[in-house]
Amino acid sequence: MDLEDCYRLLGLRSGASFADIKASYRRLAQQYHPDINPDDTKAKEKFIAVTEAYKLLLHKIPQQETAQPSNKSPVVENQPTRATRPQTATKEKLKEKAKPPSFSEIEQRLKWRTYEQLQQFLKEKRFPQAISLAEALAQRLPEDAEVRQWQAISYQIWGRSLIAEKQPLKARIYLKKALKTDPYNKSLWDEVQRDFQMLENMF
Repeated sequence: MDLEDCYRLLGLRSGASFADIKASYRRLAQQYHPDINPDDTKAKEKFIAVTEAYKLLLHKIPQQETAQPSNKSPVVENQPTRATRPQTATKEKLKEKAKPPSFSEIEQRLKWRTYEQLQQFLKEKRFPQAISLAEALAQRLPEDAEVRQWQAISYQIWGRSLIAEKQPLKARIYLKKALKTDPYNKSLWDEVQRDFQMLENMF
């Protein structure tokens, strides 16, 4: 598998950033995970393929993109402390350590705890709870593209389950909601088109 294939499998353009690669992999891994699609051989194969593509790209992309920026200033730490203000520097460091987490950090923790719960609901086929959870998180973080993807995937997975339960009208509603929620997601679009084809075959 070459790099172009890896980017294509993850639905990305060549040269995408580490953040984009990670976000796309998380979305696709959730969508195709064998626990969520236990009887779907194609989904299992897709899951294996995107995982291999992700691992290969991790070895090839610039490593500095994976490093998290530090809150500390190396310039201040590496220089000798001035004799006139030793106490001030220490107090500033103590204040920095005692500072409570920012609102965005709290939201990030909330986001990933909710994501874990969402995966559990989908695995257990508790679709109404999964969708309620995804919609609540999307209201809390309306500008977060990753949350919007999770919400759309939840709609699509429930739509597919409704097809299996012979509820085509309800399935069509949720599949349309999936496309409306994340209209530029090519992988999702392809999956929903497959689902619509399954609906057409029912009649």
